[in-house]
Amino acid sequence: MHRPPALMIQGTCSNAGKSLLATAICRNLTLMGFRVRPFKAQNMSLNAFVADDGEMGLAQAIQARACGISPDCRMNPLLLKPLGNATSELICLGKPHGTLTAKDFASFRPDLWSIVQKAYCSLAEEADIMVLEGAGSPAEINLREHDLVNMRMAHFAKAKVLLTCDIDRGGAFAALLGTMLLLQPDEQALVSGFIINKFRGDSTLLTPAMEEIRRRTNRPFFGIIPWIDAVDIPDEDSVSLSALKTKRAAPPNTLDIAFIKLPHLSNAQDLDSLRKEADVSLRPIESPETFGCPDLVILPGSRNTMAAMRFLTLSGLDQAIHAYARENPQHGMILGICCGMQLLGESIHDPFGMEEGCSIRGLNLLPLKTHLAKQKIQRKTQAISYPPLTPSPLPLFGQEMRYGQTSPSKEDILPLIRNENGEVLGFGRMDHDTIPILGTSLHGLFDADAFRAQLLKRLRDARGLPNHKTRHYDISPSIDRLAAIVDQAMPVKSLLALLGLQSS
Repeated sequence: MHRPPALMIQGTCSNAGKSLLATAICRNLTLMGFRVRPFKAQNMSLNAFVADDGEMGLAQAIQARACGISPDCRMNPLLLKPLGNATSELICLGKPHGTLTAKDFASFRPDLWSIVQKAYCSLAEEADIMVLEGAGSPAEINLREHDLVNMRMAHFAKAKVLLTCDIDRGGAFAALLGTMLLLQPDEQALVSGFIINKFRGDSTLLTPAMEEIRRRTNRPFFGIIPWIDAVDIPDEDSVSLSALKTKRAAPPNTLDIAFIKLPHLSNAQDLDSLRKEADVSLRPIESPETFGCPDLVILPGSRNTMAAMRFLTLSGLDQAIHAYARENPQHGMILGICCGMQLLGESIHDPFGMEEGCSIRGLNLLPLKTHLAKQKIQRKTQAISYPPLTPSPLPLFGQEMRYGQTSPSKEDILPLIRNENGEVLGFGRMDHDTIPILGTSLHGLFDADAFRAQLLKRLRDARGLPNHKTRHYDISPSIDRLAAIVDQAMPVKSLLALLGLQSS
Protein backbone atom coordinates (compact mmCIF):
# COMPACT_ATOMS: atom_id res chain seq x y z
CA MET A 1 0.00 0.00 0.00
CA HIS A 2 1.20 3.49 -0.87
CA ARG A 3 1.31 5.37 2.44
CA PRO A 4 2.13 9.04 1.81
CA PRO A 5 3.15 11.39 4.61
CA ALA A 6 0.10 12.45 6.61
CA LEU A 7 -0.62 15.51 8.71
CA MET A 8 -3.61 15.50 11.05
CA ILE A 9 -5.34 18.43 12.73
CA GLN A 10 -7.04 17.50 15.99
CA GLY A 11 -8.61 19.84 18.53
CA THR A 12 -9.04 20.22 22.25
CA CYS A 13 -12.77 20.78 21.65
CA SER A 14 -15.41 21.13 18.97
CA ASN A 15 -15.24 24.35 16.95
CA ALA A 16 -11.53 24.81 17.66
CA GLY A 17 -11.06 25.64 13.99
CA LYS A 18 -9.92 22.25 12.71
CA SER A 19 -11.82 22.42 9.42
CA LEU A 20 -10.58 25.87 8.44
CA LEU A 21 -7.00 25.08 9.42
CA ALA A 22 -7.12 21.89 7.36
CA THR A 23 -8.56 23.88 4.44
CA ALA A 24 -5.75 26.43 4.63
CA ILE A 25 -3.09 23.72 4.88
CA CYS A 26 -4.59 21.89 1.90
CA ARG A 27 -4.38 25.05 -0.19
CA ASN A 28 -0.84 25.95 0.91
CA LEU A 29 0.54 22.46 0.25
CA THR A 30 -1.23 22.38 -3.12
CA LEU A 31 0.36 25.72 -4.05
CA MET A 32 3.74 24.12 -3.28
CA GLY A 33 3.06 21.60 -6.04
CA PHE A 34 1.98 18.56 -4.02
CA ARG A 35 -0.97 16.31 -4.76
CA VAL A 36 -2.98 16.75 -1.55
CA ARG A 37 -6.07 14.84 -0.46
CA PRO A 38 -8.26 15.75 2.55
CA PHE A 39 -9.77 13.07 4.76
CA LYS A 40 -12.11 12.86 7.72
CA ALA A 41 -13.12 9.35 8.65
CA GLN A 42 -16.39 10.23 10.33
CA ASN A 43 -18.32 13.47 10.31
CA MET A 44 -21.39 14.37 12.32
CA SER A 45 -22.99 17.31 10.58
CA LEU A 46 -26.28 18.45 9.10
CA ASN A 47 -24.47 20.50 6.45
CA ALA A 48 -23.78 18.21 3.52
CA PHE A 49 -22.64 18.37 -0.08
CA VAL A 50 -23.60 16.22 -3.04
CA ALA A 51 -20.49 15.02 -4.87
CA ASP A 52 -20.54 13.02 -8.10
CA ASP A 53 -20.57 9.80 -6.08
CA GLY A 54 -23.02 10.78 -3.33
CA GLU A 55 -23.40 12.81 -0.14
CA MET A 56 -20.50 13.90 2.07
CA GLY A 57 -19.60 16.45 4.72
CA LEU A 58 -19.46 20.04 3.51
CA ALA A 59 -16.07 20.69 5.15
CA GLN A 60 -14.29 18.01 3.14
CA ALA A 61 -15.94 19.25 -0.05
CA ILE A 62 -14.49 22.71 0.66
CA GLN A 63 -11.09 21.17 1.45
CA ALA A 64 -11.19 19.35 -1.90
CA ARG A 65 -11.78 22.68 -3.57
CA ALA A 66 -8.75 24.05 -1.70
CA CYS A 67 -6.76 21.18 -3.26
CA GLY A 68 -8.07 22.06 -6.73
CA ILE A 69 -9.88 18.72 -7.13
CA SER A 70 -13.45 17.47 -7.22
CA PRO A 71 -15.07 16.36 -3.96
CA ASP A 72 -15.08 12.59 -3.51
CA CYS A 73 -17.01 10.63 -0.87
CA ARG A 74 -13.86 8.67 0.01
CA MET A 75 -12.71 11.91 1.66
CA ASN A 76 -15.52 11.49 4.22
CA PRO A 77 -16.61 7.85 4.13
CA LEU A 78 -18.94 8.11 7.15
CA LEU A 79 -21.40 10.98 7.58
CA LEU A 80 -23.85 10.99 10.47
CA LYS A 81 -26.83 13.36 10.25
CA PRO A 82 -28.50 13.74 13.68
CA LEU A 83 -32.25 13.12 13.81
CA GLY A 84 -32.75 13.64 17.56
CA ASN A 85 -33.22 11.13 20.39
CA ALA A 86 -29.59 9.97 20.03
CA THR A 87 -30.36 8.69 16.53
CA SER A 88 -28.61 9.64 13.29
CA GLU A 89 -28.96 8.88 9.62
CA LEU A 90 -25.85 7.07 8.39
CA ILE A 91 -24.41 8.06 5.02
CA CYS A 92 -21.77 5.51 4.06
CA LEU A 93 -19.51 6.31 1.08
CA GLY A 94 -22.14 8.76 -0.11
CA LYS A 95 -25.17 6.48 0.14
CA PRO A 96 -27.83 6.29 2.89
CA HIS A 97 -27.61 3.21 5.11
CA GLY A 98 -30.55 3.71 7.47
CA THR A 99 -30.40 5.08 11.00
CA LEU A 100 -28.15 4.29 13.95
CA THR A 101 -28.34 4.86 17.68
CA ALA A 102 -25.20 5.24 19.77
CA LYS A 103 -25.55 1.60 20.82
CA ASP A 104 -25.95 0.52 17.19
CA PHE A 105 -22.76 2.35 16.32
CA ALA A 106 -20.78 0.26 18.80
CA SER A 107 -21.99 -3.00 17.26
CA PHE A 108 -21.37 -1.85 13.69
CA ARG A 109 -17.97 -0.36 14.51
CA PRO A 110 -15.82 -3.18 13.04
CA ASP A 111 -17.62 -2.97 9.69
CA LEU A 112 -17.44 0.82 9.68
CA TRP A 113 -13.74 0.78 10.52
CA SER A 114 -13.11 -1.54 7.57
CA ILE A 115 -14.92 0.92 5.28
CA VAL A 116 -12.84 3.80 6.63
CA GLN A 117 -9.57 1.93 6.08
CA LYS A 118 -10.41 0.99 2.51
CA ALA A 119 -11.50 4.54 1.66
CA TYR A 120 -8.30 5.99 3.09
CA CYS A 121 -6.03 3.51 1.33
CA SER A 122 -7.75 4.10 -2.00
CA LEU A 123 -7.49 7.88 -1.66
CA ALA A 124 -3.88 7.72 -0.47
CA GLU A 125 -2.88 6.02 -3.74
CA GLU A 126 -3.55 9.36 -5.46
CA ALA A 127 -1.74 11.60 -2.98
CA ASP A 128 1.70 12.96 -2.17
CA ILE A 129 0.37 14.21 1.20
CA MET A 130 -2.76 13.38 3.15
CA VAL A 131 -4.34 16.08 5.36
CA LEU A 132 -6.60 14.54 7.97
CA GLU A 133 -9.08 16.18 10.31
CA GLY A 134 -10.22 14.85 13.66
CA ALA A 135 -13.56 15.38 15.36
CA GLY A 136 -14.36 16.92 18.72
CA SER A 137 -11.46 16.07 21.01
CA PRO A 138 -9.27 12.96 21.29
CA ALA A 139 -9.51 13.34 25.08
CA GLU A 140 -13.19 12.39 25.19
CA ILE A 141 -12.14 9.21 26.95
CA ASN A 142 -15.71 7.97 27.30
CA LEU A 143 -15.70 7.57 23.51
CA ARG A 144 -12.16 6.18 23.14
CA GLU A 145 -13.28 2.57 22.76
CA HIS A 146 -15.40 3.46 19.72
CA ASP A 147 -13.07 6.02 18.15
CA LEU A 148 -12.75 5.91 14.37
CA VAL A 149 -11.79 9.47 13.61
CA ASN A 150 -9.12 10.71 16.04
CA MET A 151 -6.17 8.73 17.40
CA ARG A 152 -7.24 5.41 15.89
CA MET A 153 -7.15 7.06 12.48
CA ALA A 154 -3.86 8.81 13.27
CA HIS A 155 -2.31 5.44 14.15
CA PHE A 156 -3.53 3.88 10.92
CA ALA A 157 -2.31 6.76 8.74
CA LYS A 158 0.95 7.12 10.72
CA ALA A 159 0.02 10.82 10.84
CA LYS A 160 1.84 13.66 12.52
CA VAL A 161 -0.81 15.18 14.79
CA LEU A 162 -1.03 18.90 15.52
CA LEU A 163 -3.33 19.70 18.42
CA THR A 164 -5.14 23.02 18.14
CA CYS A 165 -7.05 25.01 20.75
CA ASP A 166 -9.52 27.90 20.59
CA ILE A 167 -7.90 30.55 22.78
CA ASP A 168 -10.80 32.96 22.28
CA ARG A 169 -13.08 30.85 24.47
CA GLY A 170 -10.53 30.71 27.31
CA GLY A 171 -8.77 27.90 29.10
CA ALA A 172 -6.60 27.11 26.09
CA PHE A 173 -3.43 26.09 27.91
CA ALA A 174 -5.33 23.95 30.39
CA ALA A 175 -7.07 22.31 27.45
CA LEU A 176 -3.79 21.52 25.71
CA LEU A 177 -2.13 20.10 28.81
CA GLY A 178 -5.28 18.29 29.96
CA THR A 179 -5.72 16.68 26.55
CA MET A 180 -2.16 15.39 26.58
CA LEU A 181 -2.54 14.00 30.09
CA LEU A 182 -5.70 12.10 29.15
CA LEU A 183 -4.14 10.48 26.08
CA GLN A 184 -2.58 7.05 26.29
CA PRO A 185 1.25 6.98 25.93
CA ASP A 186 1.07 5.62 22.37
CA GLU A 187 -1.41 8.39 21.53
CA GLN A 188 0.77 11.07 23.10
CA ALA A 189 3.63 9.89 20.88
CA LEU A 190 1.59 10.82 17.80
CA VAL A 191 1.25 14.48 18.84
CA SER A 192 4.03 16.50 17.21
CA GLY A 193 3.06 19.88 18.58
CA PHE A 194 0.44 22.53 19.19
CA ILE A 195 -1.38 25.35 17.42
CA ILE A 196 -3.03 28.29 19.17
CA ASN A 197 -6.02 29.40 17.14
CA LYS A 198 -8.29 32.49 17.12
CA PHE A 199 -5.91 34.77 19.03
CA ARG A 200 -6.54 38.51 19.40
CA GLY A 201 -3.85 40.84 20.72
CA ASP A 202 -0.13 40.84 21.39
CA SER A 203 1.23 37.31 20.95
CA THR A 204 4.27 38.03 23.14
CA LEU A 205 1.92 37.90 26.13
CA LEU A 206 1.56 34.16 25.50
CA THR A 207 5.26 33.39 25.79
CA PRO A 208 5.41 32.40 29.51
CA ALA A 209 2.47 30.02 29.19
CA MET A 210 3.79 28.52 25.97
CA GLU A 211 7.17 27.89 27.61
CA GLU A 212 5.44 26.15 30.51
CA ILE A 213 3.49 23.88 28.15
CA ARG A 214 6.68 23.12 26.20
CA ARG A 215 8.45 22.18 29.41
CA ARG A 216 5.65 19.93 30.64
CA THR A 217 4.97 18.15 27.33
CA ASN A 218 8.25 18.43 25.43
CA ARG A 219 6.24 19.56 22.40
CA PRO A 220 6.73 22.76 20.36
CA PHE A 221 4.17 25.28 19.18
CA PHE A 222 3.90 25.43 15.40
CA GLY A 223 1.92 28.66 15.16
CA ILE A 224 -0.32 31.28 16.69
CA ILE A 225 -3.17 31.82 14.25
CA PRO A 226 -4.83 35.23 14.62
CA TRP A 227 -8.54 35.81 14.86
CA ILE A 228 -9.69 36.10 11.26
CA ASP A 229 -12.69 38.33 10.61
CA ALA A 230 -15.19 37.68 7.83
CA VAL A 231 -13.89 34.45 6.38
CA ASP A 232 -16.52 33.89 3.71
CA ILE A 233 -16.39 30.10 3.91
CA PRO A 234 -19.50 28.19 5.01
CA ASP A 235 -19.31 26.60 8.44
CA GLU A 236 -19.37 22.84 8.89
CA ASP A 237 -21.94 23.09 11.68
CA SER A 238 -23.75 26.42 11.18
CA VAL A 239 -21.75 28.06 13.97
CA SER A 240 -21.88 31.50 12.35
CA LEU A 241 -25.68 31.29 12.06
CA SER A 242 -25.93 30.25 15.70
CA ALA A 243 -23.98 33.38 16.63
CA LEU A 244 -26.46 35.69 14.89
CA LYS A 245 -28.49 37.76 17.31
CA THR A 246 -32.21 37.27 17.72
CA LYS A 247 -33.91 40.63 17.22
CA ARG A 248 -37.20 41.97 15.92
CA ALA A 249 -35.90 44.10 13.07
CA ALA A 250 -32.92 44.99 10.93
CA PRO A 251 -30.99 48.27 10.95
CA PRO A 252 -32.56 51.11 8.90
CA ASN A 253 -32.21 51.00 5.11
CA THR A 254 -31.24 47.34 5.06
CA LEU A 255 -33.18 44.29 3.98
CA ASP A 256 -34.52 42.36 6.93
CA ILE A 257 -34.18 38.67 6.02
CA ALA A 258 -35.12 36.24 8.76
CA PHE A 259 -34.94 32.46 8.96
CA ILE A 260 -36.95 30.22 11.25
CA LYS A 261 -34.45 28.47 13.50
CA LEU A 262 -35.82 24.96 13.16
CA PRO A 263 -34.59 22.00 15.21
CA HIS A 264 -32.05 19.89 13.28
CA LEU A 265 -31.50 22.80 10.88
CA SER A 266 -29.58 21.44 7.90
CA ASN A 267 -27.72 22.83 4.90
CA ALA A 268 -27.40 26.23 6.50
CA GLN A 269 -24.91 27.08 3.73
CA ASP A 270 -28.02 27.89 1.67
CA LEU A 271 -28.08 31.24 3.49
CA ASP A 272 -24.39 32.02 3.21
CA SER A 273 -24.52 34.03 -0.02
CA LEU A 274 -27.37 36.17 1.37
CA ARG A 275 -25.42 36.84 4.56
CA LYS A 276 -22.54 38.30 2.53
CA GLU A 277 -24.66 40.98 0.79
CA ALA A 278 -23.82 44.49 2.00
CA ASP A 279 -27.41 45.67 2.58
CA VAL A 280 -28.80 42.40 3.98
CA SER A 281 -29.31 41.83 7.68
CA LEU A 282 -29.82 38.12 8.36
CA ARG A 283 -31.36 37.13 11.68
CA PRO A 284 -32.93 34.06 13.30
CA ILE A 285 -36.53 33.78 14.48
CA GLU A 286 -36.95 31.52 17.51
CA SER A 287 -40.31 32.69 18.87
CA PRO A 288 -43.34 34.82 17.89
CA GLU A 289 -41.94 37.65 20.02
CA THR A 290 -38.92 37.97 17.72
CA PHE A 291 -40.82 37.61 14.44
CA GLY A 292 -41.18 41.30 13.53
CA CYS A 293 -42.01 42.16 9.91
CA PRO A 294 -39.18 40.87 7.72
CA ASP A 295 -38.81 41.49 4.01
CA LEU A 296 -38.28 37.74 3.57
CA VAL A 297 -38.96 34.81 5.89
CA ILE A 298 -37.06 31.62 5.07
CA LEU A 299 -38.04 28.19 6.32
CA PRO A 300 -34.72 26.39 5.83
CA GLY A 301 -33.91 22.71 5.60
CA SER A 302 -34.21 20.37 8.56
CA ARG A 303 -33.35 16.70 8.81
CA ASN A 304 -36.50 15.97 10.83
CA THR A 305 -39.64 17.42 9.23
CA MET A 306 -42.00 16.03 11.86
CA ALA A 307 -40.01 17.55 14.73
CA ALA A 308 -39.81 20.84 12.83
CA MET A 309 -43.61 21.01 12.46
CA ARG A 310 -44.13 20.21 16.15
CA PHE A 311 -41.71 23.01 17.02
CA LEU A 312 -43.68 25.49 14.91
CA THR A 313 -46.95 24.46 16.58
CA LEU A 314 -45.73 24.34 20.16
CA SER A 315 -43.85 27.64 19.89
CA GLY A 316 -46.77 29.46 18.28
CA LEU A 317 -44.64 30.27 15.23
CA ASP A 318 -47.22 28.58 12.98
CA GLN A 319 -49.74 31.29 13.91
CA ALA A 320 -47.11 34.01 13.56
CA ILE A 321 -46.27 32.81 10.04
CA HIS A 322 -49.96 32.81 9.08
CA ALA A 323 -50.44 36.31 10.48
CA TYR A 324 -47.40 37.55 8.59
CA ALA A 325 -48.74 36.07 5.33
CA ARG A 326 -52.21 37.64 5.78
CA GLU A 327 -51.35 41.05 7.14
CA ASN A 328 -48.51 42.12 4.82
CA PRO A 329 -49.78 41.66 1.24
CA GLN A 330 -47.76 44.64 -0.04
CA HIS A 331 -44.55 43.82 1.75
CA GLY A 332 -42.80 40.55 2.43
CA MET A 333 -42.27 37.04 1.12
CA ILE A 334 -42.06 33.48 2.47
CA LEU A 335 -39.69 30.93 0.98
CA GLY A 336 -39.36 27.32 2.10
CA ILE A 337 -36.35 25.20 1.12
CA CYS A 338 -36.64 21.39 1.05
CA CYS A 339 -38.12 20.59 4.48
CA GLY A 340 -39.27 24.20 4.55
CA MET A 341 -41.33 23.62 1.40
CA GLN A 342 -42.82 20.47 2.94
CA LEU A 343 -43.83 22.46 6.03
CA LEU A 344 -45.60 25.06 3.87
CA GLY A 345 -47.85 22.36 2.40
CA GLU A 346 -51.06 20.77 3.58
CA SER A 347 -49.68 17.52 4.98
CA ILE A 348 -46.61 15.31 5.43
CA HIS A 349 -46.97 11.53 5.41
CA ASP A 350 -44.37 9.01 6.59
CA PRO A 351 -45.72 5.59 5.58
CA PHE A 352 -42.35 3.81 5.80
CA GLY A 353 -41.20 5.21 9.14
CA MET A 354 -38.36 7.25 7.69
CA GLU A 355 -38.79 9.68 10.60
CA GLU A 356 -41.67 8.89 12.92
CA GLY A 357 -44.07 6.76 10.86
CA CYS A 358 -47.08 9.06 11.11
CA SER A 359 -48.94 11.78 9.19
CA ILE A 360 -49.11 15.40 10.27
CA ARG A 361 -50.66 18.61 9.05
CA GLY A 362 -48.46 21.28 7.55
CA LEU A 363 -48.93 25.04 7.59
CA ASN A 364 -51.38 24.77 4.67
CA LEU A 365 -50.03 27.87 2.97
CA LEU A 366 -49.40 26.01 -0.29
CA PRO A 367 -51.58 23.23 -1.81
CA LEU A 368 -48.85 20.60 -1.55
CA LYS A 369 -48.69 17.11 -0.10
CA THR A 370 -45.46 15.35 0.84
CA HIS A 371 -44.84 11.61 1.18
CA LEU A 372 -41.53 10.50 2.65
CA ALA A 373 -40.13 7.72 0.47
CA LYS A 374 -37.62 4.94 1.13
CA GLN A 375 -35.35 6.05 -1.68
CA LYS A 376 -33.34 9.18 -1.03
CA ILE A 377 -32.75 11.64 -3.85
CA GLN A 378 -29.12 12.83 -3.94
CA ARG A 379 -28.13 14.77 -7.01
CA LYS A 380 -26.55 17.89 -8.39
CA THR A 381 -29.15 19.88 -10.26
CA GLN A 382 -29.27 22.46 -13.02
CA ALA A 383 -32.57 24.33 -13.04
CA ILE A 384 -34.36 27.44 -14.30
CA SER A 385 -36.54 29.93 -12.45
CA TYR A 386 -39.54 31.22 -14.39
CA PRO A 387 -41.82 34.29 -14.27
CA PRO A 388 -43.42 35.57 -12.16
CA LEU A 389 -40.73 34.50 -9.68
CA THR A 390 -38.13 36.29 -11.83
CA PRO A 391 -38.85 38.73 -14.69
CA SER A 392 -37.29 36.32 -17.19
CA PRO A 393 -36.01 32.73 -17.01
CA LEU A 394 -32.77 32.54 -15.03
CA PRO A 395 -30.36 29.63 -14.59
CA LEU A 396 -29.99 28.00 -11.17
CA PHE A 397 -27.66 25.33 -9.88
CA GLY A 398 -27.71 23.42 -6.66
CA GLN A 399 -28.30 20.11 -4.97
CA GLU A 400 -31.14 17.87 -3.85
CA MET A 401 -30.89 15.75 -0.70
CA ARG A 402 -34.32 14.51 0.32
CA TYR A 403 -36.60 11.60 1.04
CA GLY A 404 -39.70 13.69 0.44
CA GLN A 405 -41.79 13.46 -2.72
CA THR A 406 -43.85 16.66 -2.89
CA SER A 407 -46.71 17.15 -5.34
CA PRO A 408 -49.51 19.72 -5.78
CA SER A 409 -53.03 18.95 -4.60
CA LYS A 410 -54.57 21.69 -6.73
CA GLU A 411 -53.93 22.80 -10.30
CA ASP A 412 -53.80 26.52 -9.61
CA ILE A 413 -50.38 26.45 -7.92
CA LEU A 414 -47.62 28.00 -10.03
CA PRO A 415 -44.63 25.93 -11.18
CA LEU A 416 -41.79 28.41 -10.65
CA ILE A 417 -38.61 26.30 -10.86
CA ARG A 418 -37.96 23.37 -13.17
CA ASN A 419 -34.88 21.22 -13.66
CA GLU A 420 -33.30 20.59 -17.04
CA ASN A 421 -35.67 17.63 -17.57
CA GLY A 422 -38.74 19.75 -16.92
CA GLU A 423 -39.47 18.35 -13.46
CA VAL A 424 -40.98 20.97 -11.15
CA LEU A 425 -38.70 21.74 -8.21
CA GLY A 426 -40.40 24.92 -7.03
CA PHE A 427 -44.03 25.89 -6.48
CA GLY A 428 -45.68 29.11 -5.37
CA ARG A 429 -48.62 31.42 -4.84
CA MET A 430 -48.31 34.98 -6.01
CA ASP A 431 -51.89 36.24 -5.75
CA HIS A 432 -53.10 39.40 -4.02
CA ASP A 433 -54.59 37.85 -0.89
CA THR A 434 -51.25 37.09 0.72
CA ILE A 435 -47.62 37.91 0.22
CA PRO A 436 -45.75 35.70 -2.29
CA ILE A 437 -45.25 32.21 -0.84
CA LEU A 438 -42.73 29.92 -2.50
CA GLY A 439 -41.29 26.48 -1.89
CA THR A 440 -38.45 24.59 -3.55
CA SER A 441 -36.53 21.37 -3.07
CA LEU A 442 -33.37 22.95 -4.51
CA HIS A 443 -30.56 23.68 -2.06
CA GLY A 444 -28.14 26.42 -3.09
CA LEU A 445 -30.46 28.48 -5.28
CA PHE A 446 -29.20 31.76 -3.71
CA ASP A 447 -25.67 30.99 -4.92
CA ALA A 448 -26.71 31.92 -8.48
CA ASP A 449 -25.77 35.60 -8.69
CA ALA A 450 -28.43 36.64 -11.23
CA PHE A 451 -31.25 34.94 -9.33
CA ARG A 452 -30.13 36.39 -6.00
CA ALA A 453 -29.88 39.85 -7.58
CA GLN A 454 -33.44 39.68 -8.90
CA LEU A 455 -34.84 38.38 -5.63
CA LEU A 456 -33.15 41.11 -3.58
CA LYS A 457 -34.22 43.78 -6.11
CA ARG A 458 -37.83 42.62 -5.73
CA LEU A 459 -37.57 42.95 -1.94
CA ARG A 460 -35.92 46.38 -2.16
CA ASP A 461 -38.52 47.68 -4.62
CA ALA A 462 -41.32 46.63 -2.27
CA ARG A 463 -39.72 48.68 0.49
CA GLY A 464 -38.66 51.61 -1.70
CA LEU A 465 -34.99 50.99 -0.94
CA PRO A 466 -32.23 51.86 -3.41
CA ASN A 467 -30.83 48.99 -5.42
CA HIS A 468 -27.35 47.65 -4.67
CA LYS A 469 -24.94 45.86 -6.94
CA THR A 470 -25.02 42.18 -6.02
CA ARG A 471 -21.63 40.80 -5.15
CA HIS A 472 -20.26 37.76 -6.94
CA TYR A 473 -20.44 34.76 -4.63
CA ASP A 474 -17.28 32.66 -4.80
CA ILE A 475 -15.44 31.15 -1.84
CA SER A 476 -12.13 30.69 -3.70
CA PRO A 477 -10.77 34.17 -2.82
CA SER A 478 -11.68 33.52 0.82
CA ILE A 479 -9.79 30.21 0.76
CA ASP A 480 -6.77 32.04 -0.66
CA ARG A 481 -7.00 34.74 2.00
CA LEU A 482 -7.33 32.19 4.77
CA ALA A 483 -4.37 30.21 3.43
CA ALA A 484 -2.17 33.31 3.25
CA ILE A 485 -2.93 34.30 6.86
CA VAL A 486 -2.29 30.77 8.13
CA ASP A 487 0.94 30.49 6.12
CA GLN A 488 2.25 33.71 7.65
CA ALA A 489 1.48 32.46 11.17
CA MET A 490 2.47 28.84 10.54
CA PRO A 491 4.76 28.64 7.47
CA VAL A 492 4.08 25.68 5.22
CA LYS A 493 7.81 24.96 5.12
CA SER A 494 7.71 24.06 8.82
CA LEU A 495 4.95 21.55 8.07
CA LEU A 496 6.97 20.06 5.22
CA ALA A 497 9.95 19.70 7.53
CA LEU A 498 7.73 17.91 10.06
CA LEU A 499 6.69 15.50 7.31
CA GLY A 500 10.28 15.01 6.13
CA LEU A 501 9.62 16.69 2.79
CA GLN A 502 11.03 19.55 0.79
CA SER A 503 9.19 21.91 -1.52
CA SER A 504 8.94 20.55 -5.05
